[in-house]
Amino acid sequence: MNDSAAAVRPDLSVYLVTDAAQAAACARDVPGTVAEAVAGGVTAVQVREKDGAARDFLETVVRIAAVLPERVALFVNDRVDVYLAARAAGARVTGVHVGQSDLPVAAVRGLVGPDAVIGLSAATEEELRAAAEEPARVDYVGIGALHATRTKADAPPELGIEGFGRLASPTPLPAVAIGGVTAADMAPLRAAGAAGGAVVSGICAAAEPRAAARAYAAAWAGTD
Repeated sequence: MNDSAAAVRPDLSVYLVTDAAQAAACARDVPGTVAEAVAGGVTAVQVREKDGAARDFLETVVRIAAVLPERVALFVNDRVDVYLAARAAGARVTGVHVGQSDLPVAAVRGLVGPDAVIGLSAATEEELRAAAEEPARVDYVGIGALHATRTKADAPPELGIEGFGRLASPTPLPAVAIGGVTAADMAPLRAAGAAGGAVVSGICAAAEPRAAARAYAAAWAGTD
C-alpha cells in the first residue's frame, strides 16, 4: 500500500458482509442490521447484493452511508457502477471489493481513481502474489474460505486457521479471513497475522446483531 492509501487505511478488524436474505429471515432490512452491528463494534461494512436489482443495491448503499459513522469503512461488493453512482450521489463510500472473475484491478482502479480502497478476494499463493505486485494497487485481500460456508456457492475449499496463516503470512497486504468466521476464530486469526475477520451469517442471521457484533469485537480485542 502506498503512502496515499496508508493515510486512509480502514480498520478491517470486524468486517461485516451483508446478506439481505438472512436479514429478511430475521424480519430486518440490511440498513437496520448494519446499524445494530455497528453499534456493537463492527469496523467495516461490505454491502453484498448478489441477486438484487442495481437500483435497489444503490439505494441500500446510500441509506447505509447516510447513517454510518465516519470511522466505519463502507465497501461495495463487485459492482463498480454502484460504487460510482453512490459516490456521484454524495454518499461516503470507501471503495469496492472485487473477486478474481470480476473486472481486472487495473480496470477497476482506472474507474474508481487513486483515493478509493480496493479489496480483492484471493485463495491461492499465486493470486496473493499477483495482488501484492499489482501496479494498480490492491489495498487489502480477502482470503477464504476459513471454514465451509453456505453463503457463497463458489467458495474455495476450507483453509482453517493454519491454512489461512500459511497463505497470509508472506503477503505484505492486510489480509481479512472470510468464510464461516465465528467469534471463537477472532483471537486465533489475529495471532495468525490477520487484519480482521469478515462475518456474514454470524451477524446477519443472529437474533441480536448488536450483541453478536459485540462478541466478535471483544474476541478480536481479547476482552471477551
